[in-house]
Amino acid sequence: MSEAWYHRFMAQHERNATRRKWPGWRLAGYALVALIIITPIRLFVAQPFYVSGDSMEPDFAPADYLIIDELSYRIHAPARGDVIVFRYPLDPDKVFIKRIVGLPGETVQIAGGKITIAGENLVGIMTLDDPFAATTSTPAMSTTLHSDEYYVMGDNRLASSDSRVWGPVARRFIIGRAFVRLFPILRFSIMPGKNSLAREDIHTIFTSQ
Repeated sequence: MSEAWYHRFMAQHERNATRRKWPGWRLAGYALVALIIITPIRLFVAQPFYVSGDSMEPDFAPADYLIIDELSYRIHAPARGDVIVFRYPLDPDKVFIKRIVGLPGETVQIAGGKITIAGENLVGIMTLDDPFAATTSTPAMSTTLHSDEYYVMGDNRLASSDSRVWGPVARRFIIGRAFVRLFPILRFSIMPGKNSLAREDIHTIFTSQ
């Protein structure tokens, strides 16, 4: 075997080895591109959330897997009826899911199983047409919200620790709104939990007292 032939053989072997390794580098490149694209989405647009507990039944059950929309509230303010995920004001390491009942500047009053709301943007005192009010067994109370506060309640009133117990949620604690329920597959839905509280026509939400 000549020395020249040996060197040609080794050079060809190295070229073949490089070609065999190339797909791995290509996959690594794809993974890097995917990471660059997905990371900002994960941090600023949407993130997953597992429902824990039964405070939002029947619309949300334990182990429901949700995608939380973090972008919309950068464009507009949270609305009444939105199902939001937020950091628990008394312990920001904990994350809760509840429904918005009262908006900034409003006064929320609960008495006799009814929820009434008063505010500058409302005509008089209104009684909330709340499909969950029948299960509300809360002592009479009244809360006036500051300009950056929201009054939230769990749909399963009897099993929910919410603004009735620990007060309103400041805007800075709100992460986003429930956008998609991915699992269980049979319960897949977009904007899960949307009900009459989310309608834009205020006259269909309230009745004057």
